[in-house]
Amino acid sequence: MRKIRDWLLTIPFLIAFGLTLLVFDIAGRVVRPFSLRGFEVVMAGLQRTLMELFRISGTRVEVERSPLLEAKRGYALISNHQSLFDIAVIGGLLPRNYPKYVAKKELGRWIPSISLNLRKGGNALVDRKDRIGSMRAITTMARIAQDRDVSVVIFPEGTRSRDGEMLGFKPAGTRALLAAADQLAVVPVAIDGSWRLLLHNLLPVPFGTKIRVRFGDPIKRAKGDAEAVAVVAEAWIRDTLAGWRAQPAEA
Repeated sequence: MRKIRDWLLTIPFLIAFGLTLLVFDIAGRVVRPFSLRGFEVVMAGLQRTLMELFRISGTRVEVERSPLLEAKRGYALISNHQSLFDIAVIGGLLPRNYPKYVAKKELGRWIPSISLNLRKGGNALVDRKDRIGSMRAITTMARIAQDRDVSVVIFPEGTRSRDGEMLGFKPAGTRALLAAADQLAVVPVAIDGSWRLLLHNLLPVPFGTKIRVRFGDPIKRAKGDAEAVAVVAEAWIRDTLAGWRAQPAEA
């Protein structure tokens, strides 16, 4: 019965998800030649809408947000990575911070709206086989974002966790990003549960998945602190995940 329920709700979820990507892809293509900020507003609407669509499959998103976070301000966000949906989760929760992402170049090719945003929205698409080019893309993105006072996001694990267990951080990209955006306060972000959405590669989407997100206090910057701040952020994320896992399971 549970699997039947999952499938019955997955079908409308996937239809709504696909139509949303198509509609916002068209809107983004219309707006982008005239205004980057207009394009960012459209893509913020996309990510917020995708967040709401999770409700169709019974997904719950519980958010804990530092009261020190401000809208319409740039931050450097460092997050663990569990799902392709993490981008929509962060962007949907921080729509007016206009986050830019470090993402693998393959994501810039074939997904309506999402690929368009990654290519045209000031993000960094990186090739894992081209280290120099990847560092250059990250640095350029970070510098421009800082100049515009918008946010940047990096997932230092380099790939998503398939089982929710946090992988080791790869430091090079994070150091490059923080060094280039040396005036943006660093916000550690912990995400847990989003990996369950892809437990069956969306076929079906498990009903009632709970996603927890916590945005930590912004960490003020000092000259040459990129490596030290990255270590502090990683420790905070690991401690947060461990604390969640230690809590009694819900009845």
